[in-house]
Amino acid sequence: MFEVEQKHRVEDESRLVERLAERGVELRAAVEQVDRYFAHPCRDFAKTDEALRIRTVGDKSFVTFKGPKLDTTTKTRREIELPLDASDAGGTQFTELLESLGFKPVATVRKRRRKFDVESNGRHVEGALDDVDGVGEFVELELLADDAGMEEAKRTVSKLADELKLGPTERRSYLEMLLADR
Repeated sequence: MFEVEQKHRVEDESRLVERLAERGVELRAAVEQVDRYFAHPCRDFAKTDEALRIRTVGDKSFVTFKGPKLDTTTKTRREIELPLDASDAGGTQFTELLESLGFKPVATVRKRRRKFDVESNGRHVEGALDDVDGVGEFVELELLADDAGMEEAKRTVSKLADELKLGPTERRSYLEMLLADR
C-alpha cells in the first residue's frame, strides 16, 4: 500500500476550521504524538528520502518505515507500520534493539494532532490539523492506495486541497523542517 498525502502550512486556522465545518466536518480532540527518528548505520536516509521512526501516542507505540517519495507534487510513498507490543508502550525496547543494530537517534518531533474525516470525490479522506513544536501549524490530507488506485487518489487529494483553499503543498517532512531550522 501507498500513502498518498498532501501537506499544507496553515496561515489562518479559524478560516480552515470554518471551511471544514461548511462541509460538515468536525475536528476530533487533540492527541499528543511523539515521533523519534533514527539514522541507518550504512545508508543516508536524507539522501535516499526514507525514514524510520517510532511513534508514541498515549500508551501505544508503532514502528514505521517510509520509502522515498514517488512524485514531485505529493508525498506519495510506500509506508510500512507495525504496532509494538503493549509491554513496550514507550518504544524503549525497540529503541534499544535499533541502537544495538547501529541505528542512531536523529531527532524527536512532537506535535498535537486533531484528526478529521472528509468526503471528496466519493472517497473517505483522512485529515489532520497538526501543531508541530518548532515548525508550525499544518494540515495533512491522506488516502491509502494500491498501484492501480494511486493516480485517482492523488487527484482526489489535490482536488480537496483546492476546494479547501489550502495553498501550496509542503513536501518536506516535519523532521526535515525541524532539522533545517537548527
